[in-house]
Amino acid sequence: MDAQRLHAATILIVDDQQTNLDLLASMLDAAGYARLHAVVDSRDAVAAYERVRPDLVMLDLHMPHLDGVAVMQALQTRLADDYVPIVILTGDSTSEAKERALRLGAKDFLLKPFNRTEVLLRIRNLLETRFLYTQLQRHNAALEQAVADRTRELARTQAEILERLAIAAEYRDDATGRHAQRVGDLSALIAEELDLPAGEVDLIRHAALLHDVGKIGVPDHILLKRGLFTADEREQMSAHTAIGARIVAGSCSPLLQLAEAVALTHHDRWDTGAHGRPGGEAIPLAGRIVAVADVFDALTHERPYKAAWSADEAAAEIARQRGAQFDPAVVDAFLRVLSHCASEELLAAAA
Repeated sequence: MDAQRLHAATILIVDDQQTNLDLLASMLDAAGYARLHAVVDSRDAVAAYERVRPDLVMLDLHMPHLDGVAVMQALQTRLADDYVPIVILTGDSTSEAKERALRLGAKDFLLKPFNRTEVLLRIRNLLETRFLYTQLQRHNAALEQAVADRTRELARTQAEILERLAIAAEYRDDATGRHAQRVGDLSALIAEELDLPAGEVDLIRHAALLHDVGKIGVPDHILLKRGLFTADEREQMSAHTAIGARIVAGSCSPLLQLAEAVALTHHDRWDTGAHGRPGGEAIPLAGRIVAVADVFDALTHERPYKAAWSADEAAAEIARQRGAQFDPAVVDAFLRVLSHCASEELLAAAA
């Protein structure tokens, strides 16, 4: 390792004998170590550690007031976070003393009287270990940051692709191309009102974009029909939920897994379910939320088969279907969202 970097290391020496401090300082200074800090009163050791933030601590084992073990105990959490090696200075060569110090995190020992060559070699080895550790930590931190940045970039790209897929699907029956976005935004507001975690709210917002992606598989003469559907046409139209689920099925992505559930169940009724699936809480919560948001947006915007309803009329219809078509708790949350702002303001914001 670069000698200049080693010699720039900060070393804290704690010993109650001034002669030992002077001797070690003389050895280290002659070897090129210039950033030395000495403490003769062990009660000042922790404060000195905080002040100088050393790369290595040389600590006498037997001292008045606080012995080396007590100092290590006081520094234990800091040493664990910083990985600062401690070398014990002692004339006690018994195994008990060494075991006690090693249990508390000491990395090495220097026996008194000091041998200059041994002192310098052991310090060099400990500092090299310290700097290799910190270099590895910085490298790992950089890798973690790069992974986090890449993950965020992939998430943004995935969300953008989903949004564009949703827009492509809905352009067939939504002149504005904004239905999916409006449903996603309103679903997120409802999810927030239900006190769902922020991460779950965000997943619902993006999963809701694909609730109608299955309409890609519905023939134009049905999708764009003006007037009421026949029984057969209604059956073909209702198939868009299963088609949408198949389009996004089989993914390991939590977002697409949720989008699959939303696409499949956003028309399931609270009271009876749909297509052999049970209703009630067996319907995924995201599907129940999107069901309300989807109906509100569909009612308040013009479609080939109907004129737009006012927001108040749409809200009244959703309230009427509380406990029948829709989950009562979701309806209540939706109505609270409307109460936070005027319904017309909500429509304007979503337009």
